[in-house]
Amino acid sequence: MTRPIEIDLVSDTSTKPSPAMLAAMVNARVGDEQRDEDPTVLELNERVADLLGMESALFLPSGTMCNQIAFLVHCRPGDEIITASNAHVFGSEGAGASALAGAQFRTLPTATGVFQASDVEAAIRAPRHRSPRSRLVSVEQTANRGGGSVWPTATLDEVAAVAHAHGLAMHMDGARLPNAAIASGKPMSAHTGGLDSVWIDLSKGLGCPVGAVLAGPKGFMEEALFWKHRLGGAMRQAGFIAAAGLYALEHNYQRLTEDHENARLFARMVHGAGGVEVFPAEVATNILFLDLSHCALDAATIAARLRDHGIRVGVEGATRMRVVTHLDVNAGQVRQAAEAFIRIVGTH
Repeated sequence: MTRPIEIDLVSDTSTKPSPAMLAAMVNARVGDEQRDEDPTVLELNERVADLLGMESALFLPSGTMCNQIAFLVHCRPGDEIITASNAHVFGSEGAGASALAGAQFRTLPTATGVFQASDVEAAIRAPRHRSPRSRLVSVEQTANRGGGSVWPTATLDEVAAVAHAHGLAMHMDGARLPNAAIASGKPMSAHTGGLDSVWIDLSKGLGCPVGAVLAGPKGFMEEALFWKHRLGGAMRQAGFIAAAGLYALEHNYQRLTEDHENARLFARMVHGAGGVEVFPAEVATNILFLDLSHCALDAATIAARLRDHGIRVGVEGATRMRVVTHLDVNAGQVRQAAEAFIRIVGTH
């Protein structure tokens, strides 16, 4: 019989609602969300718009839907989106930009997921009738495949300035923007000043069971609302799940620093064990990768042996694993997982 998972480090989407969050959901005031009659949804939208420094916001089922709606509003068929080569929108959203908006990507190579204004300047195409039209720059905060790296606010402003100077819009996949804000010591709005659209995920570090919130200027949001209905319609009494978001912003936002500390704890413990190397060298948020190139065991073998201990981590390739900390894993469990990992790679 397979041992149940007791320590889940595969993703911060593994979080489950706490009893207090569930109570907030059960007791939520609700109405018809399509008619703007759900008071909890309206409160969540207003709260997130304020936190992000945007005029308006829209509660949606998922972050991927937020990205795809943003692309549909910003782009037309044949347009081009500039983004990092390891961006979630490029590699992990089912080619949605191409399938739905008819837009293609022009990717910038970067190990950290962060690029510079000069990279964007070089990638913007000169206007030619036979070339794709450069239309949008998309950044990811934090950069997942970059090891949870945080875009500096100055770099974001510089990239946005170049984009706008050439008539391009600037979008942020802000799935883990709350983590970036906590790590940087700056409010979320400090990261969004040059943006034309942005969203935050509620179902990752904030611990909600479902949902994300897309935000931007009123004109953008009016178009986003059309696409929300074209892609799926209303969620009706969505206040029951929006209440989880309000609870999370009040109770789970500031505590994200604990997840960052736990990720650094894991990194310190396992780095060098059995030839394992940690990326990034300086863990900034709640994500880290393990390079097993010099380890005697491959990722699948290590993951299977950890699974026998009730521990789950992500396998990214034969020599690469991902570890993500979150509110459902405490420091003691992180230490336990790291100790099991060290035993496995040291006793192959």
